[in-house]
Amino acid sequence: MAAARRIEFRVAGQPTDHTRAAFPDMSVEEAAPETIIVGTVADDAQLHGVLAQIQALGLRVVSMHEVRGAQEAAQEGGRAG
Repeated sequence: MAAARRIEFRVAGQPTDHTRAAFPDMSVEEAAPETIIVGTVADDAQLHGVLAQIQALGLRVVSMHEVRGAQEAAQEGGRAG
C-alpha cells in the first residue's frame, strides 16, 4: 500500500466560497491568477477523486505535483553531497 502524499493542485482562476467548501480537508489559497489547493491524499483512488471534484466544479488544472516536506528535502540534499 502506498504511503499518503501531500499534493499541490494549481487551478486557473480565483477561489470562491463554493470552491473552498468543496475541499474542507484541504488548504485553498489565492495566488493570482490561480488558486492553490493543497492536501494529503491517502492513495491513488483519493487523488483521482480530488481531480474528479476539480473537474465537476468546472475548474481547469494548471499543474499538479507532490509537495515534499522540509525533512525529506534535507535528507535528499544530504545524499547528493
